[in-house]
Amino acid sequence: MKKNKSDSPIYAEVSLDAFRHNLKETKRLLSGNTKIMAVVKADAYGHGADLLARVAEENGADYLAVARMNEAVRLRNAGAKKPMLLFDNCEPGSTERYIELDIRPTINNSTEADAYSQAAAKAGKILRVHIKIDTGMGRLGFLCDNVAGGSPGGPLADEIVRIAALPFIEVEGVYSHFASADSADKRSALQQLRAFKELADELSARLEKRPMFHIANSAAIMEMPQSHMDIARPGIMLYGIYPSKEVDRTRAELKPVLSFKSEIIHIKKVGPGFCVSYGSTFVTSRQTVIATVPAGYADGYNRQLSSRGEMLVRGLRAPILGRVCMDLTMIDVTHIPGASLHDEVVLIGSQGTESITAEDIADLTGSIGYEVLTSISPRVHRVYAD
Repeated sequence: MKKNKSDSPIYAEVSLDAFRHNLKETKRLLSGNTKIMAVVKADAYGHGADLLARVAEENGADYLAVARMNEAVRLRNAGAKKPMLLFDNCEPGSTERYIELDIRPTINNSTEADAYSQAAAKAGKILRVHIKIDTGMGRLGFLCDNVAGGSPGGPLADEIVRIAALPFIEVEGVYSHFASADSADKRSALQQLRAFKELADELSARLEKRPMFHIANSAAIMEMPQSHMDIARPGIMLYGIYPSKEVDRTRAELKPVLSFKSEIIHIKKVGPGFCVSYGSTFVTSRQTVIATVPAGYADGYNRQLSSRGEMLVRGLRAPILGRVCMDLTMIDVTHIPGASLHDEVVLIGSQGTESITAEDIADLTGSIGYEVLTSISPRVHRVYAD
């Protein structure tokens, strides 16, 4: 019954076929000639960016996007070839490195723009950049003039025109980010889109070389085709997770890419009145068969699942007994005929007719699927399967 494909007693199985399928679904939804910028930050949302970035490139991604410079360097060292956008933590002092590695830093203010121009001039090479516009997210970027109902164009358009004329700077892209495109109520997202498109129209008319404009994330790709523009940035949908419960799931058939698995390493039978795990918070009320699984919060299995979550064994649900430990969790297999050492245990994924999704875990822990996936520890070995 042992199905572990790695040297570790706990591993994440990543389906490359499911990833390719989700990328194909993304392409199907996109408008016209919209390019794809595959978001592979946070180690491809916990799935392993070294390989998935290359799979994305091989299956139609035109650009890659990451959040940190160390992520970008790692992907280049792993063989990723496509142009790469760096979302944040960009430093003008790294200009020569950006040029060398074909990385596009994000410019969030005028001071950065001037510093990049000076650094690129010193290097004697053109630096391609993307300019971030804050249309209502409130994190990074130039604040859009018309966010609060003002007129389009204005000082921001003037400033971007100035930046585009700086020596050794090529404004390849201008982008923004939705705050609530995954909500059923699209009023806020539509306001953001309207503000961004007004600025895009102004810049398209005034700039000698029109940059690429992009704002669509996974939710907008699914439900706001008018936002697709020149590039779309699929993230969570590539990994088979819907952006929220409020999006229309009939628009795309997404397949979960990651399964989180372990095995039974110890079994014991105890009588009623037996205390299980730290704090003795669970006490058996009957004869109970306890199985120990080498999965804990150090692996990214949330401690809030203590006495609340379930795992799958032989196609049946096994409740968690007591507190999730750092490296181990105990489950009740009393009702599972034949449960034995080395049986496969599924923490996230399917077994038989039962399944536990990242969203199920998120519901129990007050989180979101994004956090569940990105919390899976690096010590959990990733196993890739076609």
